[in-house]
Amino acid sequence: MAVRAVVVEADGGSRGNPGPAGYGAVVRDRDSGEVLAERSEAIGTNTNNVAEYRGLIAGLEAAAELGASEVEARMDSKLVVEQMSGRWQIKHPGLRPLAAQAAALVDRFDSVRFSWIPRERNKHADALANAAMDAAAGTVVQRVEAEAPRAVAAPDSPARVAAREAAARAATRTGGSDPATVKPSWEPRPSFTATRLILVRHGETEWTVQQRYAGRADVPLSDTGRAQARATAARVAQLAPSVAAVLSSPLSRCTATAEAIAAALGDLPVRRQDDWIECDFGDWDGRTFAEVREGWPGELDAWLASTRVAPPGGESFATVAERTARAVAGLREAYPGETVVVVSHVSPIKLALRDALAAGDDFLHRLYLDAAGISVFDMWPDGGVAVRSVNDTAHLAAR
Repeated sequence: MAVRAVVVEADGGSRGNPGPAGYGAVVRDRDSGEVLAERSEAIGTNTNNVAEYRGLIAGLEAAAELGASEVEARMDSKLVVEQMSGRWQIKHPGLRPLAAQAAALVDRFDSVRFSWIPRERNKHADALANAAMDAAAGTVVQRVEAEAPRAVAAPDSPARVAAREAAARAATRTGGSDPATVKPSWEPRPSFTATRLILVRHGETEWTVQQRYAGRADVPLSDTGRAQARATAARVAQLAPSVAAVLSSPLSRCTATAEAIAAALGDLPVRRQDDWIECDFGDWDGRTFAEVREGWPGELDAWLASTRVAPPGGESFATVAERTARAVAGLREAYPGETVVVVSHVSPIKLALRDALAAGDDFLHRLYLDAAGISVFDMWPDGGVAVRSVNDTAHLAAR
């Protein structure tokens, strides 16, 4: 029987750093605290940090095998917790593949939260890790049965399966705000009850042409970008003659585009909103794609492999997704049945569209957004979403 929410406690260490190393991991039911699985292994001669990452990976693998969808990962390794949370850089090249492997496992769950705990609260995993280190050192110890998950429960009976399905159907009929619980339907919905978001990527800058990472650097619109902003403003005015608000990332390439749109809509005010700012690319900001590939090959591969990995000194896409989702939810609540224009950047717009389409992270690498492109989707009060257009650039071809 799959469990929904679990706690993973993990630890690892070595006798000498590097030295005989091993890890331990425990998976518990979040609500009852029952131990559902134990894992441990001697991993030869290694460092503490490698062993700690291996413990986390083993714990996440066990949680995935149990069918968990929500995980709280608890460790007494500050380094692993901070790196996996995207707050610390992964400087050691030997840890980057392990971090990427852990991040790929994280993406298999609906949610994962990392927490630091003191060693005295991690005694079970610590004991498993110490037994594994003893084994790596050739010390005879009492056998720890940690190779396989403990029995969780017998398979659901047909009656329990039917009851759970009936409960799911009942929850769908309540019309909650979570899009995942909305009953699929092709039936027309009244457009006047939907909040419509018109998402506009800012116009072109010099860095756009030069193919540079443009995160928090305040790069202005080029002459071409200003012309694109005017063309986009005319197109938005055609799409939505009545607009409740124009929002913008605080960076000038967005505010200049937003001001052109606001003027075309009757001199509406432009409201800056920090949640729509571009991803912070850290040390890569202003660098060309080729320069980043040459200077940070390992970091780039890890970043491309997982939305939870941040560029050196920067911000992960997972963090951007959290603030973008918060911003979208706020607009649904603040502007029921109205149209809102948002001028932003590639990363926040892609993430908003990913969520609107209920797509996976691969979507981020398969969608191209042109400068001054327009995307539109509707959100209904019951959580229903309809994407109407993605990266519309017909107005630019007409210039």
